[in-house]
Amino acid sequence: MISTFFEKNITNPVFQAAVIFAAGLIFMSIGWLLTVSGIFAVDRLFAWSVAAAFALLFAIFNSLISIRATHSGKYWGASIYSYMALALGSGTAAWLFTGIPIREANTYRWIFFVVTFGFLVFLSMVNFMKKIVQFAEREEWNQPRKRR
Repeated sequence: MISTFFEKNITNPVFQAAVIFAAGLIFMSIGWLLTVSGIFAVDRLFAWSVAAAFALLFAIFNSLISIRATHSGKYWGASIYSYMALALGSGTAAWLFTGIPIREANTYRWIFFVVTFGFLVFLSMVNFMKKIVQFAEREEWNQPRKRR
């Protein structure tokens, strides 16, 4: 039953972003608990590292899973909005865990910029490759058409 639920929702960008966000919160919480308990002191920007890493994870997996999407335009839009919500939510969580806003987190502002730009490039490349494959499948290969 659980595997059927995941199979149905794996191509839903909102579901993907929610799962990635929850996993990021778990990692941020573990880092915070380790620091507060005195077991291990994590870097003060650890939560920002987790937020950036999980945004990159979403970017890669969402782009790859977009191959299975039936409506590319709808998926593209939902992916963009899901990424924006994930970046905003993860950034807010990282700020709450560390007390450091992104403008003071130095390189993480640029890391988020690069990951966002990379996400748009990945998603566009995959959709472009998908269009090429769809065109090739429609083309009849028995005898090439003569073009004038």
